[in-house]
Amino acid sequence: MHFLNLENINKSADGVEYHPLRPFLPEGTKVLFLGSFPPPRNRWCIDFFYPNFINDHWRIEGQVFFGDKEHFVDAAHKTFRLPEIVQFLTEKGIGFFDTATAVRRLKENASDKDLEMVEKTDLAALLSQIPYCQHIVCTGQKSFSAITEDFGVAVPAMGEHHTFSIADRTLQLWRMPSSSRAYPMKLCDKAAYYQRMMRQIGLL
Repeated sequence: MHFLNLENINKSADGVEYHPLRPFLPEGTKVLFLGSFPPPRNRWCIDFFYPNFINDHWRIEGQVFFGDKEHFVDAAHKTFRLPEIVQFLTEKGIGFFDTATAVRRLKENASDKDLEMVEKTDLAALLSQIPYCQHIVCTGQKSFSAITEDFGVAVPAMGEHHTFSIADRTLQLWRMPSSSRAYPMKLCDKAAYYQRMMRQIGLL
């Protein structure tokens, strides 16, 4: 599946920035991760989701599935092993996108609190492409709030989920700790939350 928009990030004259990546939705996607929006391009080390080398998402995935936080890390080049990541996600049926397709950055950083959502992702349309998906995982407060507010989902405790419906379809919305290092939790503790979730939904 061709999932990257290889053109430069499109920013309008009024500062609105449009999403630079297409949704990554492997055939048979069972779980959809939704973040908020990618960081500024100068913070990327891969052309994919969670591209910032100091973000720990791919270290968490490595720890959860392989018992090694460095499994997807190319430390010598300060990047992640993208071909291995794509193969792994495709085999597991794990998809990725974000809750915003257009934002305005209030500051030139990757912080959710400094993002103004201009256009939200059409979640129903996104889900129509992945009919086997039963779980949505939100990894940050802004992405989680966008769904809970739009669909009236009660906020679950960290690491837990609530059931909700969209377009006559029932899904489970999971609340997971952010993989950003700004989030005050050790990587091993974050991985423990993700590991429990993956076991409960049958991917471990």
